[in-house]
Amino acid sequence: MARTTTPITPLRTAADGYRKGEETRTRILDVALTAFGNSGFASVTTRQIAKEAGVNLPALTYYFGNKRGLYLACAHAIVARYREGMGAVAEVSYAALCGPLTPDEARTLLKRLFAALARFLLAAPEAQNPSLFVQREIASPGPAFEILYAELWRPGIELATNLIIQTANGQLAETEAQVRAILMISSLTGFLSGLPVVARTSGKADYTALVIAALEGQIDSLGRGN
Repeated sequence: MARTTTPITPLRTAADGYRKGEETRTRILDVALTAFGNSGFASVTTRQIAKEAGVNLPALTYYFGNKRGLYLACAHAIVARYREGMGAVAEVSYAALCGPLTPDEARTLLKRLFAALARFLLAAPEAQNPSLFVQREIASPGPAFEILYAELWRPGIELATNLIIQTANGQLAETEAQVRAILMISSLTGFLSGLPVVARTSGKADYTALVIAALEGQIDSLGRGN
């Protein structure tokens, strides 16, 4: 008589548990970015976030400690997304600035940098909530301000400023170049926040291409009659 065997259910591995844990953590972060971006730090509760993420409150506490810890984790996640999306282009520019650059070479790098930023912000459907989070920290500095300033804003502004100085070929002082850099960066984030109004007013269009063209027009004017 043939002997029957019961199929053995594979045991969960440590990798399975780690992957599930990372998925849970990411889901909580995504929900938190939306909630904090839409309503701000003070108006959102961890209980609300846990419910929307489909986890219990102890799970949220396990990963992030408390609401402040979750908020700071959102800031670090935003920085990581920017580095992933912009890191390669930024590294090329940093490397180029270590040596001599002609104004035209700097202009090309500056265009590439802002084109990459425009594509990163406008082409990603998930970009809106991180941008709202960032704009809230700018308008009313909270627990995440120093993280975003030290790891995102200051390095980005310094890089754009140095490229603008090189592009303008000595026609702009550092402070003037910083103002130009901040205006160009903020114009992108401002456009993103106003995109629903723009789309309703103007209809469907390739806004990314139009924004890049507008930024390139500004960059082309640098060093030419400033």
